[in-house]
Amino acid sequence: MTSVSPVVIAATARHTATLIFFHGLGDTGHGWASSMGAVRSPHIKVICPTAPIMPVTLNAGFRMPSWFDLRSLEPSGPEDEEGEAIGNKNTPLLQGHGDCDPIVPYRWGQLTASVLKQFMTQTEFKTYEGMMHTSCAEEMSDMKKFIDKVLKP
Repeated sequence: MTSVSPVVIAATARHTATLIFFHGLGDTGHGWASSMGAVRSPHIKVICPTAPIMPVTLNAGFRMPSWFDLRSLEPSGPEDEEGEAIGNKNTPLLQGHGDCDPIVPYRWGQLTASVLKQFMTQTEFKTYEGMMHTSCAEEMSDMKKFIDKVLKP
């Protein structure tokens, strides 16, 4: 596995909180750094790490940035043990999903939200109408509101 240094965006006011943003499969911390920098408040330091480059079974062993090996997207597929370890059940979580996502079907986002609610006490699932496998201005606005609510100065 090879790794890339994380992008770190320093707080511009008295540093009282840190946001660590984990990107999705095949993406990088650099790909999200400007967006995360735009939605954070001045007291928040942002860290955008990049997952190690590793073979991903789901993608025929192709090497790409991934936090763990994805073996299947099927609900009945093998479990990802690495993804089962939820450290703090009281950590607030915002999950956004487009209802037109052709890569990760909307129904799977809903199922994930249901499972997360069994383990975590502060989860919120937001649907973005017409959004595909991407982000949108409304989602970024919701993320900023969520961050400001959770990471107060």
